[in-house]
Amino acid sequence: MTADPSALVERALTGDRAAIAKLISSVESGGASAAAAVAALYPSTGRAYTIGITGAPGAGKSTLTDKLIGGIRRTGDEVGVLAIDPTSPFTGGAILGDRVRMQDHATDAGVYIRSMATRGHLGGLSVATRQAGRILDAAGKPWIIVETVGVGQVEVEIAGAADTTVVVVNPRWGDGVQANKAGLMEIADLFVVNKADREGTEETIRDLELMLDLSGHPAWRPPIVRTVATSGEGIDEVFDAIRAHRHHLESTDTLEPRRLDRLRDELRAIVTRRLEEQADDRCHGESFETLVRRVAAREIDPFTAADHLVASG
Repeated sequence: MTADPSALVERALTGDRAAIAKLISSVESGGASAAAAVAALYPSTGRAYTIGITGAPGAGKSTLTDKLIGGIRRTGDEVGVLAIDPTSPFTGGAILGDRVRMQDHATDAGVYIRSMATRGHLGGLSVATRQAGRILDAAGKPWIIVETVGVGQVEVEIAGAADTTVVVVNPRWGDGVQANKAGLMEIADLFVVNKADREGTEETIRDLELMLDLSGHPAWRPPIVRTVATSGEGIDEVFDAIRAHRHHLESTDTLEPRRLDRLRDELRAIVTRRLEEQADDRCHGESFETLVRRVAAREIDPFTAADHLVASG
């Protein structure tokens, strides 16, 4: 297949899976072709609803996602999934564990699953993930699920960029203060207590309710849903809660303002990345080394030298 961005976009708009795959690889790598592809498909985006799923490793996010895919497909809608995997230390690519766990959907033409490595270049992983979501949006997927590998700063940022963010915890999940510090309470629109057949479920729910009381959610209080994802228990309730949150956002006219806030964050991230690249370019070569020597000789101070570098552009 041709690597020409416009040709790939045309094919992706018809749902061509190979074209979708190539375009997502392109935005992961970044560069001019990725920017051109995003520009070409951007007018065809804005229709999909995005669900972010995050939580500590081992919480059962992938199993929950797998079951949620099935729930969405039972409604007749198609779904795209972006599984943010740890980067392989050997290849730099994504470890495809999530694809293995979701293999029951591999033959379903209405499901597209893609693993993305936690590296990321087009403005960082959060920006690359947004562009990959736009590709799936333009390809006609009305639902997009973004599942992150953990609860680090980048993962929370990605999950928090969804229309509805689901935070998955387990019974006796640990220190609630750490959860607050990680930003989970701030981004959560829905809590799922998975593995709810284990001891400690009631205590965990009480902890979450207490933290919600303290944090305050005047317009929308995140519901808490119990699940046993391995058996499918509670999955319908999770999807119902997601749809209830969507209805809340749409009925209160807060969905579009929320998306505008995300666009502001995205633009800032892209601009920051572009400026970092320019700064890196200027911090090489003879002119840079001359300034370093002048600073070392106490002829000028570091701030004046930095001003020279900034002005040189």
